[in-house]
Amino acid sequence: MVKIYTRKGDDGTTGLLYGGRVPKDSAAISVNGEVDEAQAVLGLARAEAATGSELDELLLDLERDLWVLMAEVATAPENRHKLTAGASLVTPEMVTALEVRIDTLNERFEMPKEFVMPGQNRVSAALDVARTVVRRAERRYTAAGVAPGSYVGPYLNRLSDLLWTMARWQEGEHVAARSLGHAPGASDSPGAPHPSGDARPAGAS
Repeated sequence: MVKIYTRKGDDGTTGLLYGGRVPKDSAAISVNGEVDEAQAVLGLARAEAATGSELDELLLDLERDLWVLMAEVATAPENRHKLTAGASLVTPEMVTALEVRIDTLNERFEMPKEFVMPGQNRVSAALDVARTVVRRAERRYTAAGVAPGSYVGPYLNRLSDLLWTMARWQEGEHVAARSLGHAPGASDSPGAPHPSGDARPAGAS
């Protein structure tokens, strides 16, 4: 029987891919903790999707991508040469694939021009939660120090954009929004419409 516990981490450290151990609160492990949480929330959204549906398949692909990303993050710099593109190393093609998915979904419905109120349905709400966790992971990764030549940062950035788009897609025509014109101090609010027109809070690019 394979045991779940190993006791190896009882000293407060955890193992890296291809060897080495670091404290459990180290920068890389903290990033992967955020990504692990995001993946779990994607699983929550997938649990609400019909099996075999377009949403189900898309979420499965994203969950698999995050395993690749976590493998890269959990590798010591001296072992990065051992990583395999697309299997344990995020590639520019993976980032481009997210951009294509965003553009494809954008063509299928009209984006809201106002701030969106999350919670229209369980799927869109879960996708919005996943988006905020991915943003947190992106911030944590940036603070930890970006590895030269890595596409982890761009991937997380595009993923959050895709999740925002997917949430609006799942809301369909029933999007609850708040008009900036009715918000106190809207004209000079830091939450002005994003330059891309997707009505997310400023700074969420």
